[in-house]
Amino acid sequence: MLLKFETENYKIFESRISFSMIPAPKQKGLDYSILGKTIGGKPYKALCSSVIYGPNAAGKTNIIGAMQAFKNIILRGNIRNADPVNSPNTADFALEVIPNNTLKERKDVFFSIHFIHDGVSVKYSLSMDIGLFLEVNYDRSITEEILEINGKELFRRTKDTLDFNPSMKYFDKFLIADYVKNSKAATAIARSSLNKTDLFLMNGFKTIVSSSLVNLISEYFTEQFITVYHADIVGMFPVFRKQMARDKLLDEAVSAFGVKANKLVYYKDKNNNDTPMLGSVIGSKNKKGIMPAELFESYGTVRFTYMYPLLVSAMISGATIIIDEFDASIHPMAIMNIINIFHNDEINKNNAQLIFNTHNPLYLNNNLFRRDEIKFVDRDDETMCSKLYSLSDFGTKGTNARKGKDYMNNYFINEYGAIKDIDFTEVFRKIIEES
Repeated sequence: MLLKFETENYKIFESRISFSMIPAPKQKGLDYSILGKTIGGKPYKALCSSVIYGPNAAGKTNIIGAMQAFKNIILRGNIRNADPVNSPNTADFALEVIPNNTLKERKDVFFSIHFIHDGVSVKYSLSMDIGLFLEVNYDRSITEEILEINGKELFRRTKDTLDFNPSMKYFDKFLIADYVKNSKAATAIARSSLNKTDLFLMNGFKTIVSSSLVNLISEYFTEQFITVYHADIVGMFPVFRKQMARDKLLDEAVSAFGVKANKLVYYKDKNNNDTPMLGSVIGSKNKKGIMPAELFESYGTVRFTYMYPLLVSAMISGATIIIDEFDASIHPMAIMNIINIFHNDEINKNNAQLIFNTHNPLYLNNNLFRRDEIKFVDRDDETMCSKLYSLSDFGTKGTNARKGKDYMNNYFINEYGAIKDIDFTEVFRKIIEES
């Protein structure tokens, strides 16, 4: 269950932004699926969905890219570049593209995430000095790394120091037995094991202090924090390999989506490393065959059917799924129904969360989303940097953001920002005149 994600100096976001899934205070109405957990007597609440609006090139995709890049840095365990992977997000493996490209002086890149998994509240923050934009050979270093468990700081690592909570007994159930017996020696070893480009969390901390906490954190990012960057080019996800037995439900899903003429199936292509593929069953009763769905079905049908396994997986496991351009080529009625499924307490029993960005104003509906679920990204034309804010940040008294107002209309008359006037007339006029 995601509570908050923050970043600073990530591409277009030169200043710190905070993407919060914590319900805003005094928000009334639409109390569906306000997710709740109690840990150590402290209650935590989170929203089950969020939608992000903004003009082209404002940074909506960069929010998802930042989440994915941070996830990969954690799982990799260092701030060095990795071998290129099949990802449209270059920041997944080449960190020199991360710093804001307008900066003339070096500034730390900052990431922070707060989530709940397996009954544990985890907050992890990382600051790193990785140079200026495209400074490939810069001598990188981690400047700060902080881990909080259940609201208490467990360790704080700065560039040259490493300090643990004086009351480590609070974390006894997570600690390696030998650490408890030999805390002074273990702490000394941990301090001496620091490497300026290695995350202490995924290296020395795992082997010396707590492998169970690292396993919990790794499991969250691997199974529970699903980021889909550039969903318009998504193919079948390996996550669905465990769900192949649910193929029988595919017919019902695509039929509800509107595909009734052909049967769609998942199959394994031996020439594609046994990766599940989507196929259309074509032919008569006496002679049938399977052909790749991309050659026969509409683009929207293929996109929905490829996303369907992810939605199923998230709903079953209670994961947070974050999708870039989720609704591209898919009818808004289908998207609104999926949103309502995440809002349905009787179905969303495992606290799944759906986050996506869009250009479609139909979801700016006070009967569909709470004000704190609607986010905006706006770019300053002078600084060329962006900011993130929520509709609930406007307050309610005397504004056009209170419940009952027409959010979509107010967005188009620029009451909330994050919208640009676009006029190509002169461009096309010059093209015609010059031609």
